[in-house]
Amino acid sequence: MELTPLSIKGAWIATSPVWSDDRGFFREWFKSADIAAATGFDFGVKQANISSSARGVVRGIHYSLSMAGQAKWVTCVSGSIRDVIVDIRPGSATYGRHEVVELSGSSGNAVLIGAGLGHGFVSLADWSTVAYLVSSPFSPTEEFAINPIDPAIGIEWGLPVSDLLFSPKDKGAPMLAQRLAEGKLT
Repeated sequence: MELTPLSIKGAWIATSPVWSDDRGFFREWFKSADIAAATGFDFGVKQANISSSARGVVRGIHYSLSMAGQAKWVTCVSGSIRDVIVDIRPGSATYGRHEVVELSGSSGNAVLIGAGLGHGFVSLADWSTVAYLVSSPFSPTEEFAINPIDPAIGIEWGLPVSDLLFSPKDKGAPMLAQRLAEGKLT
C-alpha cells in the first residue's frame, strides 16, 4: 500500500494492488502499519460504517468536533463515487478549499482524511457501496454538517444539480461561513 499526500494537509490517497482473475478480485484495503509508516499517524479504529447509495445521492459534508478528533479511512467497495475532502480548519493555509478523489470498487484506492477535515461524497453509479473506518465513535452532540452546495466552497459534484439527492439534514445544513460564525469548526 502506498500513501500519497493530497493538496490539503492531513489528507492522503492510498493505492493498493488489486489481484484479479476469472473468479473476481482481491485487495488489501487497510493496513495500519503502512499508514503509520507513511504518515506518522497511528490510526486506531473505533467504529466501522458501510453505506449504499443510489446514483446522485450526496452524503456530507460531515465532520466531528469530538475531543479525540475523528479521522476517516474511506474506500468504495462497489460502484463509484466522487469523494470530497474540505478543509474546515480556520487557521489552515487551505481553509475553505476542497479536494476531489474518484474512488471505485475496482480501483484499489482509499482516502485517509485527518481529524478536523470535512468529508462528503456523491454516488456516480447505482448502488455504490462505501466502507469507512473512523478513529472515534459516532457522538450525536459532536457531529456537524456543512451545506454540500455552499457556493463559497464550490464543489463540482460531477452530476447536474437536478440529479443530486440530499438528506434533509444535509440540504438544510449551514454554510461554512455560518459554521465559522457559530464557532462550530475545528
